[in-house]
Order: sequence, then C-alpha cells, then structure tokens
Amino acid sequence: MVISCEQATAPTRADDDHIPQKTNELDRVLKDGKLKAVVDYNSTNYFVYRGRPMGFQYELLKALAKNMGVTLEINVRNNLEETFNDLNAGRVDLVAKNLTITKERNQIVSFTYPLGQTRQVLVQRKPKDWRQMTEEQIDQHLVRNQLDLAGKTVYVQQNTAYAERMRSLSDEIGAEINLKEDSVYGVEQLVAMVAEGKIDYTVCDENVGKVNEGYYPNLDVKTPVSFPQYLAWAVRKNAPSLKKYIDKWIKDFRKTDDYRKLYNKYFRNPRTASIVQSNYYSLNGNQLSRYDSIIKVDSRKIHWDWRLVASIIYQESRFDPHAESWAGAVGLMQLMPETAEWFNVDDMMDPKQNIYGGTQMLSWLDNYFSDDIPDKTERLKFVLASYNVGLGHVLDARRLARKYGKDPNIWDGNVDYFLLHKSVAKYYKDPLVKWGYCRGEEPYKYVKEVWERYLHYRNLVKES
Repeated sequence: MVISCEQATAPTRADDDHIPQKTNELDRVLKDGKLKAVVDYNSTNYFVYRGRPMGFQYELLKALAKNMGVTLEINVRNNLEETFNDLNAGRVDLVAKNLTITKERNQIVSFTYPLGQTRQVLVQRKPKDWRQMTEEQIDQHLVRNQLDLAGKTVYVQQNTAYAERMRSLSDEIGAEINLKEDSVYGVEQLVAMVAEGKIDYTVCDENVGKVNEGYYPNLDVKTPVSFPQYLAWAVRKNAPSLKKYIDKWIKDFRKTDDYRKLYNKYFRNPRTASIVQSNYYSLNGNQLSRYDSIIKVDSRKIHWDWRLVASIIYQESRFDPHAESWAGAVGLMQLMPETAEWFNVDDMMDPKQNIYGGTQMLSWLDNYFSDDIPDKTERLKFVLASYNVGLGHVLDARRLARKYGKDPNIWDGNVDYFLLHKSVAKYYKDPLVKWGYCRGEEPYKYVKEVWERYLHYRNLVKES
C-alpha cells in the first residue's frame, strides 16, 4: 500500500519529461517532487492511534520531505529481502528502517549517516512469581549467557537482521539454536507472544524491547545477543547525491530540539503503555473509533470503503459526536441543518443518524459526478471537496480548469489548483464563475489530508 502527502501544482507545470538513467538521483527526486520511502509497521516506526497516523520513522520522513520541498510517498514492507529488492529495482528511493550496518549489506546498499545505536536483545519471559523474587532469583530462571541458547527454540521474523544474527550466533557458540523463521507475524507480535506464553524466545532491537517492557512487565530484554551496532537508513549504490543530502539533514536534525522531542515521544514517553494497550491502536486490532460498526454499515450501503468515511469523520470532528462549528455544522460528520432536513435526519447529535445523513450526502455527490468522472478514485476527490466547501465552488473550479487548458475531470494539478486560488480576483471575478469568492486553501487541504489519512488507514487497518 502507498501513502502520498501531496502539494499544489501550478497550472503551467508541464508533464514530467523522461528522466535518463544517468540523471543525478537527488535531482530526479526533486524534479519528480516525490520521495518514495519504505518503512516497517510496528509500535515505534509506523502505526495508527485513535485515527491518527504516528511513528518515529514516519515523523522523521515527514520532516525530511518538508526540508526537501517534496511530497512523501510511504510504502510498507516488513520483509527485509523484499525491501532491498524494491530499493535496487527503483521502486523506492529510501529505506527508512532501523537498519543495522553490516559488511554484507554494504555490498548491496549505501547506508546514510547513523540515526543512532542499538544492539539486539533476547526477549524472554520472567518466571511466574517474579514479583516475589529478588533480581538474583529472577536471573537464575533466565538466559543470561548466550551459550545457554544452545538447544533453545527462538522465533524471529523471516528475512530480518534477527534471523541473520541468530544464525551467526549459532556458529559462534558452536551449538545449534533451533531457529524458527516466521513469515506471518511481525517483530512486535512475536514479542507479545512471548509475554502471553505462546513462545519462549524472540529477538528485537534494544530500544524496541524497552518500549515493549513498558506494557508487558513480565518481559525481560536485558540479555544482549549482539554487539552495539549503528542504525541507519539506506539508498541505492548509485545515489551518492541523495545520500549526501540525507546525511547532512540527519546530522543537522539530530542536533535540534525537534529531534530530541521526537525521540522522547516514542522511546521515553510513559504514555506509550496506555497507547499500545488501547483498543484504538492499530497493532491491537482493526478499530479506529467507537463508531466503526455504524460507519461500516452505512459505507457498505453506498459502496464506499469504510476507512475513507472514517477519515472524513476524523477530519470533521475527531470522532466527537458533540462537535459544533461556528457555521452551524453539527456532529460526527458536521451536518448542516439543511442537509439533515434533506435526508430526514431528526437528531443531528445522534451518531447513527448523523453518519447516515453524511454518507447519504456523499452518495448524492458521488452520483452527481459519476457521468463526467468515471474513474472512481479521481471522482472521490471531487466528492470530498464538494462535501467540504459546497458543490458550486467545485464546479466553478472545473470551469476555470477547462478555460486554462487543464483537465476538468482530474483533481491533482488541475482542478485543485483553481479551487486553491479561488480567492484571487483574476479567478473569482471571471465571468465563468457563478459562486464568487472562495477561501480555497481549506478545501484544498481538506482533500489532501482526508485522502492521505485514508491511505494510512488502508495500510494499517483491515478493510472488513
């Protein structure tokens, strides 16, 4: 799945020219206006909590993309072999994971300036009555010497650095470690399985292990299974200019208060435990809000992805059924009184009625554009804009796009530009315009933010 955070495109911008293979990689990214990065999905790097995309790597990437002045496109892969294949095939520009720098990997990718250090640790479960024991007594029940892993069964995610390390450690200690490479569960799911007693051992990075200790107090992550290693991102071998730019940005950003706040937010925040234990945390399940069941029912009725409707509701009210705007919009989907009346909604504060009214309005708008804009993905952006600012202003923007040689049926880089600039006299005073002045920045951002969040939801939350 892919997530894109887009920017405005001027109406005079030409289509991208063919880029020769020898083109400088940094120049290519800047010309494309897009940085394609791949991340992994876990409790520190990338997840959704109460409808909001979050994560240490995710926020670092947003800061980098902003610094470069490009949009950010996120791909999600937890399989390391597939990740490097995507990088070297040119499907992504940057691997933004906690990669340990190794001699073997240096042969196939170029590592950036280190983001930090870590070591891999053994994740094991404390004895049942550990609260009544001294630390020395607990240690007697745990693996503290790596030699004691001989004959033990250790589960790790397939094609990861943890699997590589366990194979090397088995050679180093001269004894067989029963390594189980799992292709179904992620690192943190395996950690949870240790805490729940389903498996006895797994391996993770020390910083991730310490975060998990916060919400699984029966876990122990004090036994290292590797030396300290640098953590870095990776680019292709043929991208020295991109690497140079990112290296400088990392060096500079790591010195800032923003970086320190970001690190503390994800690795030293006492609220982390409550976040991870929440029902609205994406690694725990498939729930975005307490209203998901209603959203799913009404979304199916209009043949929409419920995650897109959920993204709209987050944008409108942050899932607050009592939200009211200065303009008189009310409830989860911020219904206006005339809309509620149109769709026979008696109580706008009632979540069920409010969502019904909002989805019916979306369906009406969808049907309105269906003949002119047959591509559903494209059409949905027109629907979102119309839901936010009104159909009339969107139709004005389409007329302007047609007049200035742009496609009135394409949103990005075409109609969106004219809605964004409908506060400019040249446009809102045009004889073609029937609805006059519009502060277009709000609906422009609305479409981008709702759509971006929806793509995050598609990455992290199941469809059904």
